[in-house]
Amino acid sequence: MMLLIVGLMIFLGIHLLPTSPDVRTGLRDRLGEGPYKAVFSIVSLIGFAIIVLGYHKMQLNPGKNPVLWDPPTWTRHIALLLMLPAMIFLVASLIPSRIRTAIKHPMLVAIKTWALAHLLANGDVASLLLFGSFLAFAVYDRISVKKRGDKGPLGDKQPSSPINDVIVVGVGAALYAALLFGGHEWLIGVAPLPAASA
Repeated sequence: MMLLIVGLMIFLGIHLLPTSPDVRTGLRDRLGEGPYKAVFSIVSLIGFAIIVLGYHKMQLNPGKNPVLWDPPTWTRHIALLLMLPAMIFLVASLIPSRIRTAIKHPMLVAIKTWALAHLLANGDVASLLLFGSFLAFAVYDRISVKKRGDKGPLGDKQPSSPINDVIVVGVGAALYAALLFGGHEWLIGVAPLPAASA
């Protein structure tokens, strides 16, 4: 459990820097733009790797990862439904579109939707720690960006064509399908759909 907590502290801690403009600006001025981004990326990767390792170790050791509640089947169905818009929001954070303009911060909405979906479908301590932490971070960060007036990495960039909305939905749906039919099991080791009976 401690490894997962340390990973979450490192990863989410470094991502809290942008919520404090004075601290972020001070570090950028001291280190320079390039080194600042390099350090940010390296620390993020280290934190992410520790999260993956810590979560994996807890999943392999049920004694250290008690199940606090057994989610009913219907919550898993809701989780599957929520993951489709989560993938669309994720893609919208990278491509200018009307969807992105309407949502304003699609990456944070994607994280909140992803975390909520997984909290509904999992009742073990490791999952509650992981997804609960990301949900809390995304909620806090959304409040923070609203106060700062931060418009995200795409800024005021507007879609050049309505086709961008089609691209966002199409790529998001394709990503969802890829994860649903093999990708999630390959990456995470857990199949989101029950195995078909013989």
